[in-house]
Amino acid sequence: MTLTGVSVRRRGRSILGPLDASLNGGGLSILMGPNGAGKTTLLRALHGLERVSTGDIHWTDPKDAEGRNQGFVFQTPVLMRRSVLDCIAYPLQLDGVKRAEAREQARARANEVGLNVNLDQAVMFLSGGEKQKMALARALMRRPRILFLDEPCANLDGRSVKEIEEILLRIKDGGTRILMSTHDLGQARRLADSVLFLHAGKLVEQAIGDDFFRAPQTAEAKAYLKGEILL
Repeated sequence: MTLTGVSVRRRGRSILGPLDASLNGGGLSILMGPNGAGKTTLLRALHGLERVSTGDIHWTDPKDAEGRNQGFVFQTPVLMRRSVLDCIAYPLQLDGVKRAEAREQARARANEVGLNVNLDQAVMFLSGGEKQKMALARALMRRPRILFLDEPCANLDGRSVKEIEEILLRIKDGGTRILMSTHDLGQARRLADSVLFLHAGKLVEQAIGDDFFRAPQTAEAKAYLKGEILL
C-alpha cells in the first residue's frame, strides 16, 4: 500500500496530511502520536470510512482494497440489539449466508478470540474486555487480509489487554496485516514490527519498531518517548 499526498480536510481545516507513506509487507504496524495527531483519521481513510480530500491510496494488491477483505475494530465497540452470537455472525448474514451457518462460524470465531461467555445473552451485558473480544471476533468473520484497530485496548484492565495482545499476535502469525493505533508505549514496544509516528496530522517518522524505540530520528519522536507534551 502506498499513500501519495493524502490529506483529509473538514470544514476547510486540515485534519491529516498531506502524507506520503509506504506500508508494504506483512506484520503489525503501530500508529503513534499525541491526541489530535491524526491516527484515527488515517485508519478511517485507509478503510474508506473517511473521504480523502487530496492524494491517492494505491493498494499493491487490489483485493486488499475490497471492503470484505478488511476488518475494523473501533475504540468503543459498535453494539447491536442482538445476542452476542448474532452480533458476531452479522457480517456473514449481510453476505447472504444462512443464519444457522453464520452462527456456527460465529461460535468458532468466539472460541478463537477466547470469548468464553454465554453467546445467547444480550451483548450489552458483556464487560468492556468481552465487548472488545466480541468486536474482534466479528471483524474476523470474513477472514480479512487487513485489520485496522483504533485503540482497541483503551480503558481495559491488564488481564484483558494481555489477552487481546495475544490474540493479535496469533492473527498476525496467521497472515493478516494489522494496522493499529495506541497511546500505550509498553504495548507499542511489545507489538510493533514497524511504527508510524504522527504529529499535527503529519507523518513525522516511520521506522522498524525496535529502531524507533532505540534511536528515534526526529525531535518530536524523542520528546514523545520521553513523555514530554508536544504542541
